[in-house]
Amino acid sequence: MRFALILTVLPLPAFAWDFSPDPVCTLTHQTDTAEIAITYDVSLPEYALFITLREGEWDDAPSFQMTFQGGVPVTIGTTRHMLSGDSATLSVRDRGFGNVLDGIEFNTSLAAGTGARFVTADTSDAAAAVQAFRNCPSDDPAVS
Repeated sequence: MRFALILTVLPLPAFAWDFSPDPVCTLTHQTDTAEIAITYDVSLPEYALFITLREGEWDDAPSFQMTFQGGVPVTIGTTRHMLSGDSATLSVRDRGFGNVLDGIEFNTSLAAGTGARFVTADTSDAAAAVQAFRNCPSDDPAVS
């Protein structure tokens, strides 16, 4: 019984930023409320951001924004975002993601959303994964 009680009060493990080069360059992060993934497909060449909510739907709003706080605070936005059929996944595609990658790498947190629906993520441990992503593939994708 004590063991079960101890397990209920221990902090949950922190979610780290992860990088994978296969099948396309991918940077991912899990939060309590969402999964964040950034991909770079050299064959297109194109970057894509996907934020999938664990519960609920994104607000169908005319713009999407990301705010980064920490060392180099910045807010970026676009009207070229799309929602999945069930509105659980928000995506943005572009040929350059320098501001997004800089925001994640050089800050400590982000907030991303549409309308009144936002998700937050800790970015304080993201630098190494972002650097690996920037170097994938080996001929360095353009980031701006």
